[in-house]
Amino acid sequence: MLIVIEGLAMCFILLLICVIGMANGPVEMVVFYEDDVKKRVVELGLITEEKLKRNSAIITAALFLPIIFITPAMVYFLNAAREFWDMFWQMTAILMIMGLFDRFFIDWYWVGHTKAWIIPGTEDLMPYIPKKTVIHKWIGTVAGYPIMAAVISGIITAIA
Repeated sequence: MLIVIEGLAMCFILLLICVIGMANGPVEMVVFYEDDVKKRVVELGLITEEKLKRNSAIITAALFLPIIFITPAMVYFLNAAREFWDMFWQMTAILMIMGLFDRFFIDWYWVGHTKAWIIPGTEDLMPYIPKKTVIHKWIGTVAGYPIMAAVISGIITAIA
C-alpha cells in the first residue's frame, strides 16, 4: 500500500510540474512537442530558440531530479529497502505508477483530448503526440523506468 501512495505522490509531482509549466499557456511547455511544432512556435515569434533551450533544461531537471532523488529516498528511508532487488522492484513499481499516469492522463487525455495544450497557429500539426512518439514513450516507460531503477538500485547498494 505504501508503494501505491508513493507512486501517487510521484504522479502529483509530475502533475504539479506540468501545471506550473502551463501557468502562462502551453507555449512554455513546447519542449514536449514534436520538432515541427517547436519550429512553428519559434517562427510565429511565440518563443525564442534561447528560451526554448532554457525551458528544456529547466523542465528536464524538474522531471528527472524527483525520479533520481525522491523515488530512491522514499524506497530507502521510508520503506527501509537495502537490498538491490527490494529497491529495484519498489522503485520500478513507483515509477510505473507515475509512467502510467503520464501516458494515460497527461498524454492521452490532457494533451490528446482537451484544448489546454493547443497552441494557436499549430492546429494543423495535430495530433501533438503522433503514433510514433506514443510508441517511443511507451517503450521508455516500460523499459526505461526499470533500467533507471536498476541503475539507481545498483549505485545505492554499491555505496551503502
